[in-house]
Amino acid sequence: MSSRTKQFNHLTFKLFLKRSFLSMSLIAGLSLSGYTQENLKYQLPPKSIVDLVDAPETPTAIFSKDGSLMLLVEAPGYASIKEVAQPIIGIAGIKVNPVNNSTEAEVSGIFEHLVLKDVKTGKELKLTGLSEKMRITNITWNADGNYFAFSNNKQSGVELWLVDVKVLKAKRLTNNFLNDAYGKTLQWAPDGKHILAQFIPADRGSKPVEDMVPTGPVVQENLGVITPSRTYQYLLQNAYDQTLMDYYLTSQLQLVDLNGSATKMGAPAIYRNVAYSPDGRYLMAQTVEKPYSYLVPINYFPFQTSILDPQGKLLKKMYNAPLADKLPIGFDAVVTGPRAYEWRSDAPATLAWAEALDKGDPKVKVAERDAVFSLEAPFTGTPKKLFSTTLRYGGMEWVNQSYAIVTEHWRKDRIEKMTLINPETGQVLKEIAKRSSEDSYTDPGNFVYGKGKTLLLDKGEQPVVFTIGPGASPLGDRPFLMKWNLLTNKQDTLFKSNAPHYEIPVFFNNTGSIYISRESAELPPNFFTLDVKSKQEQALTSFGYPYPSLQGVQKTLLSYPRKDGIKLSAVLYLPKGYKKEEGPLPALVWAYPREFKTVEAAGQVKGSPYRFTRLAFRSPVYWVTRGYAVLDQADMPIVGVGKEEPNDTFIEQITNNATALIDYVANMGVVDRNRIGVGGHSYGAFMTANLLAHTKLFAAGIARSGAYNRTLTPFGFQGEARTFWQAQDTYDKMSPFNFADKIKTPLLITHGIDDDNSGTFPIQSERLYSAIKGHGGTVRLVMLPKEFHGYRSRESILHTFWEQDKWLETYVKNRKELSKEAQ
Repeated sequence: MSSRTKQFNHLTFKLFLKRSFLSMSLIAGLSLSGYTQENLKYQLPPKSIVDLVDAPETPTAIFSKDGSLMLLVEAPGYASIKEVAQPIIGIAGIKVNPVNNSTEAEVSGIFEHLVLKDVKTGKELKLTGLSEKMRITNITWNADGNYFAFSNNKQSGVELWLVDVKVLKAKRLTNNFLNDAYGKTLQWAPDGKHILAQFIPADRGSKPVEDMVPTGPVVQENLGVITPSRTYQYLLQNAYDQTLMDYYLTSQLQLVDLNGSATKMGAPAIYRNVAYSPDGRYLMAQTVEKPYSYLVPINYFPFQTSILDPQGKLLKKMYNAPLADKLPIGFDAVVTGPRAYEWRSDAPATLAWAEALDKGDPKVKVAERDAVFSLEAPFTGTPKKLFSTTLRYGGMEWVNQSYAIVTEHWRKDRIEKMTLINPETGQVLKEIAKRSSEDSYTDPGNFVYGKGKTLLLDKGEQPVVFTIGPGASPLGDRPFLMKWNLLTNKQDTLFKSNAPHYEIPVFFNNTGSIYISRESAELPPNFFTLDVKSKQEQALTSFGYPYPSLQGVQKTLLSYPRKDGIKLSAVLYLPKGYKKEEGPLPALVWAYPREFKTVEAAGQVKGSPYRFTRLAFRSPVYWVTRGYAVLDQADMPIVGVGKEEPNDTFIEQITNNATALIDYVANMGVVDRNRIGVGGHSYGAFMTANLLAHTKLFAAGIARSGAYNRTLTPFGFQGEARTFWQAQDTYDKMSPFNFADKIKTPLLITHGIDDDNSGTFPIQSERLYSAIKGHGGTVRLVMLPKEFHGYRSRESILHTFWEQDKWLETYVKNRKELSKEAQ
């Protein structure tokens, strides 16, 4: 374990309580005069919270390419701690399960049930051949919708499966296991009859054994080159780590037909990406190359972009990108040389890519930032320059051979723009959009795609495309489907969500119908088809209400002003049957700060009062069942106009945000201003600690998996692009660790022991706990074994909620007045 314990790889000292934590102890400071140590088993919160945690997930839908079939997939509940406790190896910034060679993540995308439905008839089509218990990932339909493939993540290995929807039969395709650790695990070939997949090499052998006897020191050096980097976890540390990386991440590409016959393609390698040309005649393969780095994750490692034939034979090496560990400082910094390789989806086999014209350095003043090039098969000619950007290149939307849309952005000024060009001649036809990336009200949405990756077009000669957008407005989010003539700029709204529902288009292919997901404050999402012309609709699903204990809970979208006039919002939940005449309630505020460069954007209304409340481990809504008023998604904008950066006045602004909210709900008569708790996860935890360090607004705080000492993230954090040495005063003022002696309001701190998120090392919580304890504060630290930045196991989540419930009951609902000295 010595070289594999990655969560401490940037630290210069060991944790004084490490053994206690790894034996699942919980360290608790429970009084103002000292602390006690508890050896706890996992605890359960009140039944009303347990029932909500264990409620079934509402299925989601994945439609076939033509929309005729609907695949309903249901996520499993929280995993058990036994499942979560499977061994994890940190390799170059990623987490690998060495038992089945898959990536361990905390995000969604794993399903356990599949239900296939005919959209037209609504009939459920029963599939045969599926195993009783499956962990399904990487679901992908073929082009004609006759088959879909997926992987099944068993403990022994990751299997490749195929479903033939014509005969409604599922089967495992091969006996060999997939490599699901890195790259694109599986994809359909353009013919729709073969699957290109990454497999574990058959001759890989046993895991390499680490030599316990060192052969020399691990040396790093920098010879006068500026090489700033943000803080990362799970990086390589020595030669043995590099051996493990080669062992676990190397894949053998194989082309598998519908009968399971597999053909090897090319040599084993660490594949960063593999993509077919639209005509299927070529493959673009990107392989990770040496030298590896101990400073940055794998996405910054050198990689070779090559062109292969359909059998995997090398045809041409395009570019060998060097190690990207010397990027200039700034969000707009990019590597030099070719980057962002992709196939033009409007041509049979033409590559496109971008190259920086400013050395990738946002501080360099130039008229043009990037250039876009293309090169068509057989890739022996001279690349053709298509377009030069004035901002940083953000990608290309291919319409057809006459039209393409170039996206540009500049993070520093929050500018986005889109330009319509002729991709053959490079002629600029018109600028079709230019806006602030912070301005939600002007967001045109995401383009709808047709066949391949070209945009879906309306009939006619002009470039008329479709977009689906969130529809942010002063009335809240109202998602839409829009038809947009890119030449005339005429925009027709084909669909828009209306109260009292939140409706969002989920499938559209311009054949007369729109598939939408519809929900309300009282009803979970269900799927409907809507005729564009007649507006007649048909229900596709009828999922029931998953949270009976929340029925009748009062939900309101609040809008209230900050003292400088910025309009803020929050979602207020009040217990079922509560009436103002009963008196003000104890409350829990949950928030997450966000940076803005304009007052107008900061004051825009966010969210919708008609969204169904989905519960997850980050949600505070559970506590409405415990008699609290809950204020979720409370606005915490941090604004820096002009040359001022938002974080220059971070403390003042979160204080003003919190004050405005408390004054508003207290004046409503529904919240007792003396019994309000505040909490947040990650950056929200950082906000919580700062509010307790600099104000007396709250009765208690809950800080989960945060970062509290900004000197441990010296090359930037969150939206802060300046380094510690460029903005030392800001870093110091924003670090609640520096003001630990002022934190007298009770603070509950939780953290996953295996947190690998950039900047939120577990030591951040341990050091803040020790600092508060050392100054006599009321603080409790809970370290969760085997948990990442997001908590995954049912036991850890329920125990966290038990801790939070006890904390809120003791220090908020039943708050005792603090002495003047403590205040």
